[in-house]
Formats: sequence, C-alpha cells, structure tokens
Amino acid sequence: MGVKLEVFRMMLYLTFPVTMFWISNQPEYFEEYIVKRKRELYPPEKDEEKKLLQLAREEARQKKENLYMQD
Repeated sequence: MGVKLEVFRMMLYLTFPVTMFWISNQPEYFEEYIVKRKRELYPPEKDEEKKLLQLAREEARQKKENLYMQD
C-alpha cells in the first residue's frame, strides 16, 4: 500500500501546479476582466478631450520656446 500511496501523492504534487499553470495561461478566462479593467484605466478618448489636450501641449511648447528665446 505504501508504493501506491506514494505514486498517488507524486501524481497529485505534479498535477496541481501543472493544472494551475495551464489555467492561468488561458486567455479566455481573463480576457473579459482585462478588457474591462483596461477600459476603466484608459477610457477611449473623445474628440473634444483630444483637441483640448493638443491645445494644452501646444501652449506649453510655445511657453517653453519663449523662455528659451528670452535667454
């Protein structure tokens, strides 16, 4: 009975980590969660926000150029 028990324990010790690795590398299980989380962190840009951001960048660049021109 000792050998059978040891074989069972060894199979269990090997099967569990391999199974967990296989499950954690299946994109179907996590794709919905990841897409949802990504949309929360980086929402799609709206045209108005994009234009305002572009204007702010341009103003900052012009201020920076003016400072360098004055020196």
